[in-house]
Amino acid sequence: MSELQQWQDETNEIIASLLEDGSKPDALYTLEHHFSGQDFDKLEKAALDCFKLEYEVTDAEEIELETGQTLLSFDAITDGPLEVEAIMEQIKELLPIAQKYGLEYDGWGTYFEE
Repeated sequence: MSELQQWQDETNEIIASLLEDGSKPDALYTLEHHFSGQDFDKLEKAALDCFKLEYEVTDAEEIELETGQTLLSFDAITDGPLEVEAIMEQIKELLPIAQKYGLEYDGWGTYFEE
């Protein structure tokens, strides 16, 4: 299974779960795409690339893993519909940024909309 297929499957699951819980299907959602890595300079360059694609970018934050390892992370944020095709287009433009800088694309998330 390709990486894009895995993200599409996960996207389908996230959307189905939100809708099953009663989230509004036609709302405009805040979509947060998560990046992480250990090199601040690479993370900063990736954030700039995301910003150039018109994503709002959060400041880098430290995350301590259970192993004691520390990672840096940021989110690339945009508003959009809760639609697989639209979110997959975002993933397709963000995955290459993560790969370019040797970072992890950790998926996306959003909030329940009443």
